Amino acid sequence: MPDVFADLVGQDEAVDTLRRAAAAASAVLRAAAAASAVLRAAAVVPTTDADGPDALAEESADAQAAVAVDAGAGMTHAWIFTGPPGSGRSVAARAFAAALQCAYGTGCGACPGCHTTMTGTHADVRMVVPEGLSIGVNEMRALVLRAASTPSGGRWQVVVIEDADRLTEAAGNALLKAIEEPPPRTVFLLCAPSTHPEDISVTIRSRCRVVPLGQPSPDAVAEVLVRRDGVTPDVARWAAAAAQGHVGRARRLARDPEARKRREAVLAVPRRLTGVGAAFDAASALIEAAEAEAEASVAEADAAERAALETALGAGGTGRGAAGAIRGAAGQLKDLEKRQRSRATRAQRDALDRALVDLAGFYRDALTMALRAPVAPVHTDTAALAGAGAQKWDAEGTLRRLEAVLECRAAIEANVKPRIAVEAMMLSLWKG
Repeated sequence: MPDVFADLVGQDEAVDTLRRAAAAASAVLRAAAAASAVLRAAAVVPTTDADGPDALAEESADAQAAVAVDAGAGMTHAWIFTGPPGSGRSVAARAFAAALQCAYGTGCGACPGCHTTMTGTHADVRMVVPEGLSIGVNEMRALVLRAASTPSGGRWQVVVIEDADRLTEAAGNALLKAIEEPPPRTVFLLCAPSTHPEDISVTIRSRCRVVPLGQPSPDAVAEVLVRRDGVTPDVARWAAAAAQGHVGRARRLARDPEARKRREAVLAVPRRLTGVGAAFDAASALIEAAEAEAEASVAEADAAERAALETALGAGGTGRGAAGAIRGAAGQLKDLEKRQRSRATRAQRDALDRALVDLAGFYRDALTMALRAPVAPVHTDTAALAGAGAQKWDAEGTLRRLEAVLECRAAIEANVKPRIAVEAMMLSLWKG
């Protein structure tokens, strides 16, 4: 059985760092357990002799504490995993959490600690995955309070916060207090695109150890698609190149026909931009496709959440007070709908961003062809179209178009209305 780091693609240096830290964390626990055992044994046979059991216990405890400090040199209570989208930030954080809970301290992948962490059922590992546009202060305060409890399994209480760059200022302050004065057995693992102040506050960054992840090579992504997902080598190589090193997107392209159709529609956009009207039509089509994809991705989860909440509140009940309970539950249902709308908005923006990344890859190919750069194209299946564009636009015009796509991504991230940002981009692509 592969160990917990097997799916962390092309990140050998980071894996080595995390393995050493997990081993150090395990050594800390062993040293602390040994010191406690010595003290318990000494308490059974008290003495006033300067050289008796009490003195020996104290010396042994001091020695074990020294071992723990030395062993823990590679371990700390707060970590930040940084890297571009698709580099495996959350994969690395989850794998490290599993290694910390591993019975052998290695992340073997086979013991109950590893298995339950990787499947998301470990009682001492909490995964915070923001469903909306941000992580609020109330959610963070509740999480910090729960994280202060003693680990039920006797090892570590681990909190993994995906997309920590979505913390609100108040939520960041609540997390900072916990990181400044952490409980003795609690570890915080944060995932963010970078350590830039716009992504993570300087004060939180200063109290964390950073693990930088790079963009995995297409060959490394293709290898894991073949090994883990059973994708044929030729399809895996194509998907890895088209996804530009993003493991999750490569897997979707390799296995989901609908994802391939959406990509083909996006890459057909440059051919459709024949005038102002066509530019607005292309913008509408792109927005509507993102909305449809987002709705499909959250519809099942939304329905299941609503049904579970209604059941918990007494829906379908016939006993005394059942109707009154449902009427009184209107506020909770309204809160659920609010969270679901926020999640749908996030899903739409994520879908739209994937489309913009594909479009940027097309103009990148056209630019490299215009400059005669000796690099392979991202989209091999539209290389001929990109070559035709390179001849028509010249390098400067192609660069302006590429910049328009990147500016659209930045505008949407800054909460500009997606339709306005996409329409402005399409006009820029048409005019050049």
